[in-house]
Amino acid sequence: MAETKPIPQEGTFAPWTDPQAVPLIRFKNVTKRFGAFTAIDDLTLDIYPQEFFALLGPSGCGKTTMMRMLAGFETPSEGTIEIDGRDMAHVPPNQRAVNMMFQSYALFPHLSVYDNIAFGLKRSDMPKAEIPDRVQEMLRLTRLEQFAKRKPHQISGGQRQRVALARSLAKAPALLLLDEPLGALDKKLREETQFELMDIQEKTGTTFVIVTHDQEEAMTVASRVAVMDAGRIVQVDTPPAIYETPNTVYVADFIGDVNLIEGTATATGEYAYDVSFAAGADPIHVTECEADIADGSHVTFAIRPEKILVTREQPDDRANAVEGTIIDIGYLGNLSTYHVELPGGQMVKATMTNSSRISRRDYSWEDKVWLSFRASAGVVLTE
Repeated sequence: MAETKPIPQEGTFAPWTDPQAVPLIRFKNVTKRFGAFTAIDDLTLDIYPQEFFALLGPSGCGKTTMMRMLAGFETPSEGTIEIDGRDMAHVPPNQRAVNMMFQSYALFPHLSVYDNIAFGLKRSDMPKAEIPDRVQEMLRLTRLEQFAKRKPHQISGGQRQRVALARSLAKAPALLLLDEPLGALDKKLREETQFELMDIQEKTGTTFVIVTHDQEEAMTVASRVAVMDAGRIVQVDTPPAIYETPNTVYVADFIGDVNLIEGTATATGEYAYDVSFAAGADPIHVTECEADIADGSHVTFAIRPEKILVTREQPDDRANAVEGTIIDIGYLGNLSTYHVELPGGQMVKATMTNSSRISRRDYSWEDKVWLSFRASAGVVLTE
């Protein structure tokens, strides 16, 4: 598993780049089997204090199993899981400094917002005299003071989500696990709540681990993202690194839109290659390539649609330019997406920002256009 180690800028939060930093969570060669099925396969991972860490992948990839093992609801078949330096093998869920927030929120319908938040505190060793102040602190943190006396059915979905979060944070856990916490919200409310989650996580300093299949959600909230596939972690990195420098075709294809062009690589200099992809077509010139690729290797060139410029005339300031025919157009308001067929039959998607109001399209179906991009705009992948 490749993992880049960028040098953090001064003042940034990046403990994973510090060899002296001590992880809060350690998975060491963890395997989890259910009968003959292997849900987690020899997984090793460190998560650091105060991280907002995302486990991202399709259904069945093992991300929820990882979370359930952290919470103590499942035990590893092999390997160890440590939290704050302590092996969790024989520690029951109720004795871990961990809380879990479920997708359904699991609020008590007959209790008020206040009493839902206070429920766990009343069954803890917190002195009774301190409970009201702690509940009020959680109400303020989640901006629910005016809803304290209401029942869950009397507030919105986004407010119920905040009640569940306040209840989970009330006992000040070192680690909060969030299982698809925003899945029940509509798109606009989900986007608003993502930033609320980030703000609350930063204010409390609690380590958050979120399980999601929503790529935009993971990229928005997380300090780092682990992309999973079939029980393995394929890549762990910051959202910008995951997006800009994926280490496999799987990661490139799973995160956002991407054009994947298969071809053959030939070295042209240090960190530079030509990728030949179609008979009679000029090769794609690539620079800033970190991979060491032997001449003649089969590779995949990955480039994001927004990195490609669409023009009427061939530009003279770009390393790569190819003429094609517009086959389809999608107007998304802020963006327009063009599906362009190249002479060899390769279909390429390009995205352009609609930066000004337009009374008609600049391009139409069957138009001949030039697609161009810089030599550093894409990445060459060997697996």
